Amino acid sequence: MVILRSALYTLLFYGWTTVCCFALLPSMLLSHRAMMAWIFVWLRVTHWLEKTVLGIDYRVVGRENLPDGACIVAAKHQSAWETLKLHLLLPDPAIVLKSELLKVPVWGKYLLKTGMIPVDRGAGSKAIRSMIDHARVRVAEGRPIAIFPQGTRTAPGTWRPYRIGVGALYEGLDVPVVPMALNSGVFWGRRAFRKRPGTITVEFLPPIPPGLPRDEMMRRLEEELETASERLSVAAGGPPTPRPAKVTATV
Repeated sequence: MVILRSALYTLLFYGWTTVCCFALLPSMLLSHRAMMAWIFVWLRVTHWLEKTVLGIDYRVVGRENLPDGACIVAAKHQSAWETLKLHLLLPDPAIVLKSELLKVPVWGKYLLKTGMIPVDRGAGSKAIRSMIDHARVRVAEGRPIAIFPQGTRTAPGTWRPYRIGVGALYEGLDVPVVPMALNSGVFWGRRAFRKRPGTITVEFLPPIPPGLPRDEMMRRLEEELETASERLSVAAGGPPTPRPAKVTATV
């Protein structure tokens, strides 16, 4: 039954998304706010499909930890699920994403129009400077910056080093960092076709204030985000995560 539900959801999701990609093209001529209103239709119907077909819902803990102004939301990345939810969880976030996504036909145009922050992962320090410049524009607009600090999806029970991007944003933007823990990978596996019914938990942790040394912020972020995500994953039936004794950030 789970496999059949997963297959049905996949067909419906990609069909719905394809229809929306082309049907919403005229919205690119509208204002940012008007365009986002139409994109929210796509997001909400997608969430309805998750609940109805897959039996997957979610709950949010710690919304009070999100500041009113701009901030950096450092989100745990376990599956594709959270990429579909950031706009439902945060007020008009600007998401840091790999620049290759801008090359996806039609979809890449939407990413540009909505003010996402592309990063060319092969460009080294130039990519970091470009990311900070783009992020400063979005912060001036009062938008939160969302970033996956490990840079890619990491399944529950596995460890991956944190990259320097979130630290560079922290130094360059002078805004708080809010860790966003979750356990989506227990239900929606990394590159897994089969989705398990249940309730995903997203937890916003207390913000890390601006002005700390970068290394201290990185240590706090990894410790707090990994501990909370492991707690949520284990509570949902997932495995614990082994971690090295020393935290190091990679490029």
